[in-house]
Amino acid sequence: MWLMETDNVMKRIQNIDEYNAYFHQPTLHSMVSVGDLSRADLSLFRPTDFGMYCVVLMDADFGALMKGGKSMRYGAGTVFSMMPGQEVSVQLNPDVKPKGWMLVFRPELLIKTGLGRDFYMFNFFSYDVQEALLLSAAERNILLNCFATIYAELHTPDDHLTGHMLRLGIGQMLSYCKRFYERQFDVKRKANNDIQTRLSTLLDNYLSSGLPEQKGQPTVAWCAEQFQWSSNYFGDVVKRELHITAQEYVQGKIIEVAKTMLVSTNMTVTEIAQQLGFVYPNHFARLFHRKTGMSPSDFKKNLNNSER
Repeated sequence: MWLMETDNVMKRIQNIDEYNAYFHQPTLHSMVSVGDLSRADLSLFRPTDFGMYCVVLMDADFGALMKGGKSMRYGAGTVFSMMPGQEVSVQLNPDVKPKGWMLVFRPELLIKTGLGRDFYMFNFFSYDVQEALLLSAAERNILLNCFATIYAELHTPDDHLTGHMLRLGIGQMLSYCKRFYERQFDVKRKANNDIQTRLSTLLDNYLSSGLPEQKGQPTVAWCAEQFQWSSNYFGDVVKRELHITAQEYVQGKIIEVAKTMLVSTNMTVTEIAQQLGFVYPNHFARLFHRKTGMSPSDFKKNLNNSER
């Protein structure tokens, strides 16, 4: 997971046994483990795909996290998450000992379970490094209790309720993370002013620039990049603030501009589609019909009839 100057070769942890070996601890469950970062072998901090879902509480600034080609330093009380297939590492600070906790669980734990059913809510696993969760003192204590609960369950003699209790503990931790992210969204919203105004201006400027015909329609990914956020994080903020998905907002803005062009110009439907970045005019016509209930041609015809 963490970057050492002498070894940049990515490794992949295959199972819980391999993970526990880095902490010199026994395997208590085949699908779940909790590690104390202060006890981790430093080779853990090299580039790694854990092949599992991970939640990490960094309780000290002991290095810069590298994930998805981006780097970020975190202070104490920061939580970030990872999912299978992501390579992460840390450029360790030799003067600061790693400190914190790390939960890992296998994807198989989600199959045909309540945790798996609700897992769609926890899309923060795909957030970028700059979108980590910065905990308040009270929130940190709550998550430390969650780690302690799962750790205690792992050390309880195994019985028919063990898997159920572990999933409940993990679900509780992830739900708290979701709640704390909602609080963080509120703080960022106040700091960033009105996202709707910023997004509307961004799309208006792009759609009127002539660039869509060369580079294509604006996408959610493109909008997120302009905000310097990941697509999932951007989508969560838009959904929370505007109560529609980012895709719906972008498409709505495209149709809004298309209506203006149909009203104020003599351009054909094909020309408007091309100017808005559609490769195929019929794709534009289908989107327009889905959003307005009529074709672009009928919209213009009805408008002209109403003006007579």
